[in-house]
Amino acid sequence: MAYIERMGDGLLSALLGEFPAVLVVGPRACGKTTTALRHARSVIRLDRESEAVAVRADPDGALDMPRPLLIDEWQLAPTILGAVKRVVDDRPGPGAFVITGSVRADMTAQGWPLTGRALRLVMYGLTEREIEGRAAAPSIIDRIGAVGVDALTAPAVALTLDGYLQRAVRGGFPDAVITSSETMRRRWLTAYVEQLLRRDVDMADPGRDPVRLDRYLRAICANSAGVVADSAILESAGVNRETASSYGRLLTNLFAIEEVPAWWTNRLKRLVQLRKRYVVDTGVLAAVLGVTARSIRAHGDLLGRVLDTFVMAQLRAEAAVSEAQPGIFHLRTQEGRHEIDILLEFGGGEVFGIEVKASGAPGRRDAVHLEWLRDQLGGAFIGGAVLHTGPRLYPLADRIVAAPMSSLWSAPQDSAAG
Repeated sequence: MAYIERMGDGLLSALLGEFPAVLVVGPRACGKTTTALRHARSVIRLDRESEAVAVRADPDGALDMPRPLLIDEWQLAPTILGAVKRVVDDRPGPGAFVITGSVRADMTAQGWPLTGRALRLVMYGLTEREIEGRAAAPSIIDRIGAVGVDALTAPAVALTLDGYLQRAVRGGFPDAVITSSETMRRRWLTAYVEQLLRRDVDMADPGRDPVRLDRYLRAICANSAGVVADSAILESAGVNRETASSYGRLLTNLFAIEEVPAWWTNRLKRLVQLRKRYVVDTGVLAAVLGVTARSIRAHGDLLGRVLDTFVMAQLRAEAAVSEAQPGIFHLRTQEGRHEIDILLEFGGGEVFGIEVKASGAPGRRDAVHLEWLRDQLGGAFIGGAVLHTGPRLYPLADRIVAAPMSSLWSAPQDSAAG
């Protein structure tokens, strides 16, 4: 099967050209190994027990292989990282190791062997830009940082609401994307969730109750993209606060969910500091809740959450490989008087706001929160967009536009015409 180019391919090549070790992390089955293999001369697969046993017995000897050496799923034999540290400290030159992992565990711990010795690259599932074969196109994140709303152009091919929802329930895992049968895709995603809740969780933190964890994940999926008080999640999942906190850390560690922090500035008052929880992949969300594109469309609250989660999946992956690497936040004031779904904060303090609407033709009233933020921040507000499910791109106010969601990844009309 032909390789689907990834947005991080060029960055990974560049990092290996400068540094001895690069750590590629992300959800299981997101394509890390397939991508890393293209940059390696040899490989140690730690998900094969025979190879993991040999590495545990002699981690230093295991590294005596042609380089670049791919060490796949390091967390299954973590002693190998000590051996990598020793080699890196002896200065082997650039491009010695590509290391993949499906957990965040220990990477920020004080005693982690590769602290200061390996550059980290985060990969997620396939984005729509990658699926459309445009991985080499300039990053929309970097273009937004450079020119604001002018970075958004009308796509050559418009999608309908059903088109967005079909892409959302498919998700971004390569095995789900390439499956032509919707029934088989659903089965694959269901099996993925089953393995996540049992095998992956048990390996990361043995002894967890998969039934209660399933209830917790179901509650998170139902509230994805929401600023929800912990008490609502606790009640829905039927767990106590300590258990919920533990489950949240575990699923975050496994790249199943992510939290987006609230934005803060001393220029604004009464900002709420609750985090938004997101399921990383919308295909997983659909599989956990047992919903289809049709059933999501009939459920107003879930429709908005799915579209917000879908947009975030595109931006999260783009930000991870962009030059600008902006912070991703949300904004909410007390009592919900002002809310902005997604906020990109660039290095100079400039901010770009995004609202996600399940509408084909949003109007100026849909931009009131973005206008409020613009008026509060002045020149630091570089622009805002109301992303919608219709075909047109048009201005709503000064530095604020309505744009199709697909403008984040599609070829613009002028490029298609040329």
